[in-house]
Amino acid sequence: MMKINLLIFGQLTDDIGSSKLELEEIADTDTLHHILLHRYPSLKDRKFTIAVDAKLITTNTSLTDHSTVALMPPFSGG
Repeated sequence: MMKINLLIFGQLTDDIGSSKLELEEIADTDTLHHILLHRYPSLKDRKFTIAVDAKLITTNTSLTDHSTVALMPPFSGG
């Protein structure tokens, strides 16, 4: 059974109620995004970036067993 580790940062933890989740059988980031919006409707009003294995992504990305996915709110450098 394929599992991914989901790390949640910033205000997104308020919407999800946790800073870490383990999810099963999610093949790609588009599927993950859809599932998260279904389970946590308040995320629809949030902007966030997704990273897979420490790399920011902008397109649908395949996930593998034990991928680490991070949800990150907007941030700025200084």
